[in-house]
Amino acid sequence: MNVLSRLLLITLLLSACNSSGHITRLNGSRIRTTELTQRIQQVVDSARVAGLAVAVFNDGRAVYQQAFGVRNAETGEPLRFDTEFYGASLSKAVFAVLVLKLVEEGQLSLDEPLQKYLPRPIYEYKPRTRWHDDYSALRHDTLYQRITARMCLSHTTGMANWRWDEPDEQLRVHRQPGARYSYSGEGLVYLQVVLEHKLGRSLEELMQEKVFGPLGMSTSSYQWQPRFEAHYCHGHDAAGKVLPKDKDNEPRSASTLETTPADYTRFLEAVLQRRLLRPESWAELLRPQITIHSVQQMGPLARRDTTAYDHLQLAYGLGWGLLHSPHGVGAFKEGHGDGFQHYSILFPERGIGVLLMSNSDNAESAFRSLLRLTIADEFTPTAWQGYTPYYLARPGAAR
Repeated sequence: MNVLSRLLLITLLLSACNSSGHITRLNGSRIRTTELTQRIQQVVDSARVAGLAVAVFNDGRAVYQQAFGVRNAETGEPLRFDTEFYGASLSKAVFAVLVLKLVEEGQLSLDEPLQKYLPRPIYEYKPRTRWHDDYSALRHDTLYQRITARMCLSHTTGMANWRWDEPDEQLRVHRQPGARYSYSGEGLVYLQVVLEHKLGRSLEELMQEKVFGPLGMSTSSYQWQPRFEAHYCHGHDAAGKVLPKDKDNEPRSASTLETTPADYTRFLEAVLQRRLLRPESWAELLRPQITIHSVQQMGPLARRDTTAYDHLQLAYGLGWGLLHSPHGVGAFKEGHGDGFQHYSILFPERGIGVLLMSNSDNAESAFRSLLRLTIADEFTPTAWQGYTPYYLARPGAAR
């Protein structure tokens, strides 16, 4: 362990001593926060993770919040729990809560075809952004007219993840909407664009008013803000190289959330405590909408089926992946972008969960170890997620 790592570990150990002392895990075991901090640091070092923020939840609230490593490997500046992160697909889970709030307010129905909310076909609207609200490619498509908000949030629209994944980079609907799970950021953005046209308000405005403001998420936005300049982290590739920060993203419901581990912890506490939405809305959000049988979530294996995860009753709710365990439903959401890898899973019936946010392309290789270490989660289907443990990828590495 280098000098910087030793100094960071001493600081973390001292701060952990001021926390509650023990964390209760799913299997009933308990671990001291000081031991947890030390063991997480060992995993971070072994997996060569540049920076990692960890929050653990007991009884529906965060009882452990620590940051490890650096926010920029070139400067050596330490990562903090209030450091600004690119949230990637964690964006989707927050957007789903906004949509359910709008459903409660009578602004839309989960099952009404979204095209019906607009006075003219979506492909006739002149794009306002560089690309994501351009639906001209759907002019001769008839399937898109059947897509509902429920389908967008459960990834059953039939659209590719992003139009750039298509050979000709043209958006299309590949199958009957609602028929099969197929992860799609485009689906959530389509829902966003329809809402913006219908309500005459931007995604950012709606999020600040209905989610970020009420939950005290003061350092969260779907668009880069100048106020984030003071303390944000860079992503790092697998070799540890610092990647340039992308600050010109236009707000997209599926992918552009800028947030801090502290803010996202507030969001997850609200989910565990069933705040902001009515009980029936939370029940619908975390109810299985579509069963999943694919070999993996992404890539070519997403088109092949297996029975390997049937024991987990793997499914998707509204904005969240779902699995069944002896501890009740596990609701999970991951995030993945260049230099940033995140994962969260909550077990609402137990009030237990964990948040992992990292600015390193090596982080996913550590998630299996970290999930078992923090909350004894042996249920997350890491193979389905495509997470290869670092100790399997690099034989001989310490676990």
